[in-house]
Amino acid sequence: MKIGLYFGSFNPIHIGHLIIANHVLNETTLQKLWFVVSPQNPFKQSPTLLNEYDRLHLVQKAVEHDDRLRASDIEFSLPKPSYTVHTLAYLTEKYPSHEFTIIMGSDSFQNLGKWKNAETILANYPILIYRRPGFDITNTHGAKATVLNAPLLEISATYIRECIQNQKSIKYLVPTAVEEEIEKSGFYKKAHKK
Repeated sequence: MKIGLYFGSFNPIHIGHLIIANHVLNETTLQKLWFVVSPQNPFKQSPTLLNEYDRLHLVQKAVEHDDRLRASDIEFSLPKPSYTVHTLAYLTEKYPSHEFTIIMGSDSFQNLGKWKNAETILANYPILIYRRPGFDITNTHGAKATVLNAPLLEISATYIRECIQNQKSIKYLVPTAVEEEIEKSGFYKKAHKK
């Protein structure tokens, strides 16, 4: 099976992530897409990072009615911080019959050269890149890359967290089930000091 791996903190997952996922599945030969929730991204040390199990739960709520999508906690049992190269090696060994493709924004693609063992990732896995505002796509890495003309949405998890802290509505920015869970659990209510 051809599976797209969409790595991220998903802090929280929002409609932009889901629109990208739907577009990828509609416009490519991928059959499923896994949201790989990263417990600790080596590039993002954030005091506003919700517990990984809470973030996973929000992703599960977001995808529960779409059997093409899956919330993955695969990185929870791997050493931290989470390095994509380790996750890919683990998944390739665990699921030898699957073909994995990495899905990333143009902002992440620009930084790919700084990733641990980037050359291993580039040599072994195709990459689907969606544009992020302000980040051009130049394939200086020699990646097996495909650029998707996915809808451009300037929705960020940072903006959603700020809305919550300022008691503003996040309706239509996140799925209703995610909005209800955030409200019920009081996630992101307090502004964290750096």
